[in-house]
Amino acid sequence: MPNSTNNPIRKSWLTVHENSDFPIQNIPFGVFLTKEDVITIGTRIGDYAIDLGALQQLNYFEGIELTDDMFMQDTLNDFISDGKKTWRSVRNRISEIFDSNNPKLRDNKEHCDIVIFKIEDVEMQLPVLIGDYTDFYSSKEHATNVGKMFRDPENALLPNWLHIPVGYHGRSSTIIPSGIPIHRPMGQTLPNGETSPVFGPSRLIDFELETAFITTDANVMGENIPINEAEDYIFGMVLLNDWSARDIQKWEYVPLGPFLAKNFASSISPWIVTMDALEPFRCKGPNQEPMPLPYLQQKGKHTFDINLEVYIEPENVEASLVSKSNFKYMYWSMSQQLAHHTSNGCRINSGDMMGSGTISGPTEDSFGSMLELTWGGKNPIKMKDGSERKFINDNDTVTMKGYCQNSSVRIGFGEVVTKLLPPFVRK
Repeated sequence: MPNSTNNPIRKSWLTVHENSDFPIQNIPFGVFLTKEDVITIGTRIGDYAIDLGALQQLNYFEGIELTDDMFMQDTLNDFISDGKKTWRSVRNRISEIFDSNNPKLRDNKEHCDIVIFKIEDVEMQLPVLIGDYTDFYSSKEHATNVGKMFRDPENALLPNWLHIPVGYHGRSSTIIPSGIPIHRPMGQTLPNGETSPVFGPSRLIDFELETAFITTDANVMGENIPINEAEDYIFGMVLLNDWSARDIQKWEYVPLGPFLAKNFASSISPWIVTMDALEPFRCKGPNQEPMPLPYLQQKGKHTFDINLEVYIEPENVEASLVSKSNFKYMYWSMSQQLAHHTSNGCRINSGDMMGSGTISGPTEDSFGSMLELTWGGKNPIKMKDGSERKFINDNDTVTMKGYCQNSSVRIGFGEVVTKLLPPFVRK
């Protein structure tokens, strides 16, 4: 089925501001709670949240094969399981319903009052039940910077890095939507110059600028996904702040890699932007040398031109822009990550989440973590009130934004916003 949602001249009868991340060409998917405490699956156009459950009950999806309660659930998992044909059919229909030339819903005030909410009147939820979460390490610039800091600068990349998309299995229970504050974690660290560890609050809390993709049911156990089919099993993307406690990580990561330093919180943007919506921004990724093994080889445009920004906002102080990066810098593509992930027959399910790994660019202002931006704390960043940051302080709010833009349309992810609170105190 063709994708008819990307026509750049299409307008909606809903008001959409010029620089909105959510024009009618976007049509992302999310889950929200209304003022009446009704939870529903929805989409967004401009500053309006649209109740897809209500649209379905009012028969606006007539002719599309959907279960009766498809959009009256508290997660997108079942919808995602239905596959690309259903996703595309639903987005095409939403695009038609809200087209400026279609009066069917526009002129039915009773239906509009049931279906359409102001975005400030809904509370966004986690969009999917995330059964499994994998985090990759796929930015060559980030891996090189970390290698220079902690290993031999002449051999910053480990021998396997240019041959496989390196990753580890994360913890899905602490993935949270934008707006949920987190606490500074406690953990074991080894103070400089000491031989015995101590237990206490992490002193080096960092953000990691990432994106993540959400999968559909992709295979049965034992079956691999060929590289040229991998993208068919990707529903869409979100922004990801994969929080990190650098001092805890430094002490614990040998020999099995990240553990408590990485699983205390991972924050995602609440609207999943589909691959169809991102199609106009497809581009080539970095040249891969040496050439990957045959099961990871691909030609053409397999990444996306997504502008990324990170802001730090101390309490009662204007936010400071600290990083500007781009998803197109990633060395390993999402297709390569998914093909490698399943090369051993690992099963992939609807709602699984795959993090990109920290996205760093080639310039110092495009690094995707405080570890790199301050070079381990040696070069603090000044905030607008004159204070300095080596890492993230208590009561700082970190905001990540992402958007694609060309001469005719802007498609964005909104933002993921998280405040860091002091350590949790049991009362």
